[in-house]
Amino acid sequence: MNTLNKETKKKIALHSEVREKTTGYILAALGLVAGLAWNDAISSAIKVIFPLESNGLIAKFIYAVVITIAIVMISTSLLKVLEPKEC
Repeated sequence: MNTLNKETKKKIALHSEVREKTTGYILAALGLVAGLAWNDAISSAIKVIFPLESNGLIAKFIYAVVITIAIVMISTSLLKVLEPKEC
């Protein structure tokens, strides 16, 4: 009886972990889709604001640097918030 209970608990834990990971992957994919949409929108805006090819290239590099800095800051903040706290 005790063995069955342990097996059931293991199956429930495994099912929960699979569900959690799958949800994480789906959310990551949706985030990627949203990021690509924003990338397209911002690239189009750069083309409108900076119609010259040379200025557009500089603007794209500035955009890439700003986005990279923002993502690093957000990632660092999230990792601090989600970090398990020691008791």
